[in-house]
Amino acid sequence: MSNNLPATLVTGAGGFIASHLIEALLPRAAALRAFVHYNSRGDPGLLNLLPTATRREIDIVAGDLRDLEAVDKAVQGCELVLHLGALISIPYSYRHPVEVVETNVSGSLNVLLAARRANVTRLVHTSTSEVYGTAQRVPIDEDHPLQGQSPYSASKIAADKLAESFYRSYDLPVVTLRPFNTYGPRQSARAVIPTIIAQALTQPEVRLGNLAARRDLTYVEDTVDGFLRAAQQPGLEGQTINLGSGSEITIADLAKDIIALIGNSVELVEDASRLRPEKSEVERLLADNSRAQKLLGWRPVTPLKRGLQQTIDWMAENIDLYQPERYQI
Repeated sequence: MSNNLPATLVTGAGGFIASHLIEALLPRAAALRAFVHYNSRGDPGLLNLLPTATRREIDIVAGDLRDLEAVDKAVQGCELVLHLGALISIPYSYRHPVEVVETNVSGSLNVLLAARRANVTRLVHTSTSEVYGTAQRVPIDEDHPLQGQSPYSASKIAADKLAESFYRSYDLPVVTLRPFNTYGPRQSARAVIPTIIAQALTQPEVRLGNLAARRDLTYVEDTVDGFLRAAQQPGLEGQTINLGSGSEITIADLAKDIIALIGNSVELVEDASRLRPEKSEVERLLADNSRAQKLLGWRPVTPLKRGLQQTIDWMAENIDLYQPERYQI
């Protein structure tokens, strides 16, 4: 891969995957701008966890994806846009579907409009495996039917279709990536792996929702590698590409593996308050990553247990960032 990327904008830069992507882009991009959600504290999210010297090399811009003017200004001067900004919590989308739709759909529309106006050379749009819903067939390829099983997944389907429409209507050079469940250091407790780890490190019980659900897990460094490849591989315009491991594990087995790696005596409990509505629960996700292999030369290289151990080690050193006794949405 080239280390000579043009001036680049990352939206949602204060988030989990994006903060790792920022680190990977910094030595590669001619200039790097990070669009983060504005708050009165001036808090750039997980970028705060980067070394001070690293943060000083990034042009951090605060705003709201729902504000077209703010997005337009952020895109100006950038040839490459990596759009990761979204509200991603499924339980939160049950409670606040309007905010989720406004951010994920209208916000993505604003990014598309601004990218078109700026004549960017590549826009990488971030989707999610949640758009597939419970697998109707496995492994899940990019032609699998889309199912809106939560307001969040429905908002991402709409955003994906807007991205597709801008490619087809305006020849906007869009590439859509669909990461399956990414995990690693810095991930928030609203995701299952940090939820398990935080509880297993500090509590007598690990309380979870559906233990039978199956997920396809990818370490964050591998996901970031997929984004870097999608940013610079020629001829990808209009493509949608899965980023997943091609293997699956039940949440129960995942929890048992994590508990074993930590070595504490912890009981695993299914907590009814954490269960999703029956028709909304995605029971199985298993990626077909053959298109990523063909078009990007990408496949994940981090074994699950090694990635879990690296995540456990980081969380053990940063456990004060978590509230293991609370159910985070």
